Formats: sequence, C-alpha cells, structure tokens
Amino acid sequence: MRADALRGHLDSLVLAVVEHEPLHGYAIIEALQVRSGGELELPTGTVYPALRRLEAAGYLTSDWDEVGGRRRRTYALSRAGRKALAQHRAEWRTFSSVIGGVLGEA
Repeated sequence: MRADALRGHLDSLVLAVVEHEPLHGYAIIEALQVRSGGELELPTGTVYPALRRLEAAGYLTSDWDEVGGRRRRTYALSRAGRKALAQHRAEWRTFSSVIGGVLGEA
C-alpha cells in the first residue's frame, strides 16, 4: 500500500496501535505492519514525525526506558488521545459507510 494512501489516517492508526500498551517507535512500526497483514510498511521518516506531532498535541505521552543497555522512548495513549481515538473511529465508520455506498458493487 502506498504511503500517500494513508494521508489523513496515520494519526488514527498510531493511536490505535498504542491503545492497550506503551510501545517504542520501532515496535509501533512493527505493530502497524502485523495488524495490517503486512500491507503497511511505513518508514521511520513517516512514523517518528507523527509520534512527535501526536505527543505535542497531547494525544501521546512518552517515557525513556532502558532495554539491553539501550535507551528508547516509549509512547502511551493519554486521556486526550483516548478521546481523539474514539472520535477518529466514529469519523472512520461514517467515512467508510459513505464511500462504501458510493463504490458499492456495480
């Protein structure tokens, strides 16, 4: 799947991936790939700016952890992020219903 096809949806996808547990950046990339059945192979240059943007917006919090002697930033969903994710899901249901109605089988 082309990265430009995700325009406008990346933030929702990232929030959904960290909904249940904090993850570091590379684990978020891996989770997106796994949960998409291998269709989403996003470069770090796409995901890390989104993480910084979502944190600046107050939707994610982050902490530094040390694993195997290496420091890495772990991201978690904030209360505002939970509200935003619920809103994104509602908007997605409406959007997919509308587009499905238009594109439905001929």
